[in-house]
Amino acid sequence: MTKYKSMTKSQLAAAAGVSSRTFATWLHRHRKQLNKMGVCNTAKVLPPVAVKYLCEIFVIDID
Repeated sequence: MTKYKSMTKSQLAAAAGVSSRTFATWLHRHRKQLNKMGVCNTAKVLPPVAVKYLCEIFVIDID
């Protein structure tokens, strides 16, 4: 089981194998859920709960 930690959006984009711009488009589609987790649109660092959510949604392996 992976313990999730805070990551920047660019780190998570790199782990997903996409550009930061593409990743931003992906995030836009999940804005409501991320806002409920306390992630504002301009945040550069994502909290662990958001990292876990995004890894599960986009099947990103960060091990």
